[in-house]
Amino acid sequence: MPNKDNFVAYLIGLAVAGALLGFLLFSNRDAKVELTGKVLKVRTHSSDESNSIAIVDFRFVNPSGYPFMVKTVTVFVEDAQGNSVEGITMSDGDAKRIFDYYKELGPKFNDSLTTRTRINPKQPLDRMIGASFPLTQEKVDQRKRIKLVVEEVDGPVSEIFEAVSK
Repeated sequence: MPNKDNFVAYLIGLAVAGALLGFLLFSNRDAKVELTGKVLKVRTHSSDESNSIAIVDFRFVNPSGYPFMVKTVTVFVEDAQGNSVEGITMSDGDAKRIFDYYKELGPKFNDSLTTRTRINPKQPLDRMIGASFPLTQEKVDQRKRIKLVVEEVDGPVSEIFEAVSK
C-alpha cells in the first residue's frame, strides 16, 4: 500500500511543476515577433503589353510585445495555375510617380511599407506596397491570390495573404 505522505508530496510537486509551466507559457505569450493582417484592396494596371503593376493596400498589426523592424517586403502573385511569381517591389517615391502617371489607379491612400519601418508592439497600421510583374494585367487579374512576405531584421518572416478568390 502506498504511503499517504509520499502521495501528497507527489501531488504538491505536480502542482508546483504545473504552476511553473503555466507561468512560463503565460509570460512568453507575446514574445513571438510577427505581423498578422489581411489584404484590403488590389489595384492593377498594364505597364506594357507583357508587364503589369499591382498596388496592394493592406492592414496589419504587430501582436507581439516587441517592436517589428522591417528588413524586406516581397510581393508574390499566385496565378490561376497555382504558380507563384515574384514581383519587383517599388519604393515609395516610385509608387508616388506611378499614381501621378496612371490616374486610373485612383489616389494613394497609404504610405508604402518600406525597409526600416518600425511597427511598435500592438500597433495596427494600414500600408500599401507596389510591385511590377512580368505578367499581363489579364493574368494578374485572374490570380488566385496575392501574398506579401515581410521579413524582420532579426529573422522572423510574416506572410499576409489576399483572400482566396473563387
